[in-house]
Formats: sequence, C-alpha cells, structure tokens
Amino acid sequence: MSDSEYHEYPGALPDGEEIRSDVASPSEGGNWFALLFILMMVIAVLAGLVSVASHWKKELVVRDFVVDGASIIDDKELLLRIKDYKGRNLQEIDAEELKQRIMVIPYLRDAVISKELNGIVRVRVLERVPIALTEIDGQRKVIDREGFLLPWKPVIVERFPKLLEIAAINRLKTARNGLQQIDSRDVALILQFLEALSKTEYASMLVRELHLAGNNMTWYNAVQAPTRFIIGNDGNFKEKLKKFEIFWQKVISKKGFGCYDTVDLRFRDRIFTTDLVSPQEPQDISP
Repeated sequence: MSDSEYHEYPGALPDGEEIRSDVASPSEGGNWFALLFILMMVIAVLAGLVSVASHWKKELVVRDFVVDGASIIDDKELLLRIKDYKGRNLQEIDAEELKQRIMVIPYLRDAVISKELNGIVRVRVLERVPIALTEIDGQRKVIDREGFLLPWKPVIVERFPKLLEIAAINRLKTARNGLQQIDSRDVALILQFLEALSKTEYASMLVRELHLAGNNMTWYNAVQAPTRFIIGNDGNFKEKLKKFEIFWQKVISKKGFGCYDTVDLRFRDRIFTTDLVSPQEPQDISP
C-alpha cells in the first residue's frame, strides 16, 4: 500500500479524537463505597451520642446551689428560699422563677442564675451599696445609692464604719419591690454632698450628720460642735466644705466648740454666724 492511499474502516473515529470511557474503574467504585460506609458510621455514632446526652440530661438533677458575690446578704437566707428545688430535674428548672424567689431579699439588687452540667445551680448576686444611715419611725435604716431604705445589720458597721448619718427625711414612697425609697431630689442631694465630702482634706473627718430641709436650709453638724453649718440645697458643696475647713481652722480651733448656733456657708467669700443670743458680724475668710 502506498503512502498516498487512504482506507476508511467502519467505526473509525475522525482525526484528532480519542477514545473515552465514562465507566468508573473497579478501584474507583470501591473508594466510593468505603466513603459512604464511613459517613454512615459517623452519622450513627453521632445519633447515639445525641441519644445518650438527651437521656443523661433527663436524668440530671440539681445536686447543690453555690452563691457568689455575697458579703452583706446571708447565704443561708438566700438558700432557704430556693432549697425546695434541690433534687429536681436540672433541665426543667426555670432560672427566672428562682430569681423571683430571691429578689425579695432587701439587699439584693440583681442576680444571675446559671445551671452547670455537674448539677450545680450557681447564683451570682449583685448587692445594694450602703451610702448612709438614718432613723425612720424609731427604726435604724441603711440608705443605698438608689435611695432605698434597708434594714440595719451589724455587718454594715463592720464593712462600712464611716457612713454619714442622714436626718429629717420626710419625702418617702413605696417602690415596686416593696421597699421604702427616698425622694429622688433628696437622693441626688445626698450623693452630691457625699462626693464633695469624700474629696476634702479635713471635713470628711469632722462632718457627722446631714439634716435635710426645705427652703434651701439643709445643714450638717460636726464632731464635738452643736453648731448648724448651713449649706443649702443648691449644690456647690465642694466650695462650701472648703470654706468650712478654713473657718474651722481660723475660728473654731481658737474660740472652741459650741460658740455659734449657726454658721451659714451659702455666700461667696463670707460666712455669716449667729450665736445663741444675737447675730454676729459677717466674717471674711479670704486667704
């Protein structure tokens, strides 16, 4: 046959095309079956674990309670209110229901309740912060930062030994939590005065009792002195306390305690005093 001859055979492919096959080889088919088997096994194991975990949760009960963050509140008082939940199914415990049980405790401001997988129910408490003391209807009370009146406890004296006394509280209301609460205007005044007092050099060691009064006549007294130091209700307590310190050093320390009935600190650069008989001349306390 010469090079120029060409014969076309039946079934021959056109020039440039190759024979292809879409049929998987035996080895490839085996790999697919192996992967499918492994996947089915994994699904079966996971389903078994879910079933076991679900059964375990249903059998898990409350073993105990743990209280965190309590320093004023008695743990026993808190646990007494939720002890009936011990032994119950942990999964069925309603954390909000437990919270409502304990929120009636006066010193409890808020609580976060969490359930742990070991059967422990953890109660993290946020306590109210005492800022002052007072007496209402002959009963000793503690005032917190929101103006709530709380029952007095011996532990308060131990933890907060220098709380200021507040007198003549008249405007009270009963809040939704059942506690009595001081009027918001009086709370704001007390907080402003305490903040200014905390930044003084000497006044914080001398001031003992703050008396609330209307008509811009709020006053306080100091240790060993029956004098009323009038500061009013319009703020600017930092400046007034500074004048008090100067007056104490320049006048009281020389004349002695009990010389004056009132010392009025409300005026700029001057202090007006009265004794038990007659008014005194205004005294210049400029440096």
